[in-house]
Amino acid sequence: MPSDMNSIFAAFQDHINVEQDLREEIRQVNKDIDQKTREIQTTLQIIHHEGGLLKIPECCSLARKLFLDVKSGFSKLSSIVPDNEYYRFHDHWRFSIQRLAFLGALTIYLESGQMAMIEEVAQLLGVTTKREEGFHIDLEDYLMGLLQLASELARFAVNSVTNGDYKRPLHVSQFVAELNSGFRLLNLKNDGLRKRFDALKYDVKKIEEVVYDLSIRGLKPEEKPEQSAST
Repeated sequence: MPSDMNSIFAAFQDHINVEQDLREEIRQVNKDIDQKTREIQTTLQIIHHEGGLLKIPECCSLARKLFLDVKSGFSKLSSIVPDNEYYRFHDHWRFSIQRLAFLGALTIYLESGQMAMIEEVAQLLGVTTKREEGFHIDLEDYLMGLLQLASELARFAVNSVTNGDYKRPLHVSQFVAELNSGFRLLNLKNDGLRKRFDALKYDVKKIEEVVYDLSIRGLKPEEKPEQSAST
């Protein structure tokens, strides 16, 4: 009986060793992804600095190049995470992919003024959007990234005024207001996502205060009437 017990627990230990080795391998790959994430964030932070508004195209271009390294990292993760065990190890990269969803959405917003679709973010990261297709970006992680984007744009609106751009806060205000309206259509059950969404109203208020301040100081740009297609 003791020998049988020993063999059973030896098998348990073998399983634990394999699990620990796999988790360590995942941690190492995610460490590299996090390093590139910090580089992307540092690159995009220039928009808040003096003269940074003029460097937006350059920043976005560099960020997209860095996303190629991120894509390589997620390709490695995809190859080592066993099939159908994505959520077993999800905690290892959840916050990383949320931050990258935010940075991807910020890059696309700076390029186009539009909200990044989940498919666009997934393409930047080199993952899919569907659980059944393997390594993917979870919808809640994508939504968390959009909420982080709102906070960043609130800061961007303030710094744009500091840097002499009085028109940009109006665009930011409209975008974040529409984002807020979209989130209000969702019945959020996830505690983390719900709490983060509750903070969105403060981002909206902060941006509205920037626009109001421009208005009372006479700095709010006049909206030009739309011209007909024939003119």
